[in-house]
Amino acid sequence: MTGISAATSRRSYAFTGLALAIGLGLAGCGSIDNALFGSNTESEPTAPAPANSSDQTSSNMPGTLPSTGSTSGGALAGSAQSGSLTPVSIEAGSDTGTAVSHTIQGLRDELSGLNDKIVSAAQQLGELRNAAAQSAGAYHEAKAQITTRLEMGTTRGNPELVAQWNAAQSALDALTTNINSLNSVGSEIANDASRAHFVQDTIQATFNISGAVDEDHRQLSVLQDESGQTIVLIDRLLTEASADIQRQTAYVANERANLTTLASAIKNGEFYGTELGTPMMASVGAPVSFATPTGAPLVTIKFDHENVAYQQILYTALAQALQSRPTSSFAVVAVSPTRGSAAAVQLAQTESQRHAQEVMRSMTDMGVPAARLAISSATDPGAGSSEVRVYVR
Repeated sequence: MTGISAATSRRSYAFTGLALAIGLGLAGCGSIDNALFGSNTESEPTAPAPANSSDQTSSNMPGTLPSTGSTSGGALAGSAQSGSLTPVSIEAGSDTGTAVSHTIQGLRDELSGLNDKIVSAAQQLGELRNAAAQSAGAYHEAKAQITTRLEMGTTRGNPELVAQWNAAQSALDALTTNINSLNSVGSEIANDASRAHFVQDTIQATFNISGAVDEDHRQLSVLQDESGQTIVLIDRLLTEASADIQRQTAYVANERANLTTLASAIKNGEFYGTELGTPMMASVGAPVSFATPTGAPLVTIKFDHENVAYQQILYTALAQALQSRPTSSFAVVAVSPTRGSAAAVQLAQTESQRHAQEVMRSMTDMGVPAARLAISSATDPGAGSSEVRVYVR
């Protein structure tokens, strides 16, 4: 009796590695959502109830995969499917009374059980896709409402927008739960794929067992064809599950960054524009470090009065810089005047450094990775008050 094929083992191990990497990547997603508004433990989100799948069957050849349905949900809409699958019809065979016939019956039962399992897995996959589409639709609805209010103008930290932001966050958390469920279903499908190949190898080996009659070999040939069709279904279902996990994981990571940018806009009560999160910020390199920059700064913020409103100007400048060169890094320089006594100069330097830290936090809130930022201090005899100058590199 032969073992599982090497190709199938590599496929199963690859899916297991993908699930582990995604699980580790999602583990820290919740931390950024609490940065501005705090935790939301009072209303911990739960996975949405799976949508009822429409059990459609095909009158054509076995192995029909789910057909794409019409759903909402932005980037995830294309993955929502009904979850129906037509199993392979396993032909019943007669008992010839030989030892080989008993082995064939056991293989037939094993193959029939695998078909039942993949039909169940296809239904689960369809339900998870529909649930993901619903969560994505709820997320985009809340996001659109927030954006509309910000574009029309609103107050700083508007509690109504904060509540909508929390609703959007809950929808993304539901998508994360959905991804974890997809991982579980995918792992089961991978195990079924390994088992199906094992059954196929066993069928091939049974041809070489002595003591069989012609009817036994006829039944083995039919069973061999049925196992091949079953493997096609399982492998295709496994491919779809892996693609769903990758697509949804990328979607959630992208929208987490966008939601962080939106939180900063709510905090300041104004709409910035297109998010800086991704794809412009998708590539994060090593932390930047360079000497005090020279030349014209990208933007200069003068803190010559209380509550300086610089966020919109800063965001626009960053967006233009990243549009021209997505890999840009930035230097935040705290500039202080040199007039007055030594104590006054020291106080001015401390104040300018505090403002620089504030600007740097605003930039990270807008979606600029901390690894792209460097901060330094400088003095300028011509400065009338503390300034923060942002340079692009």
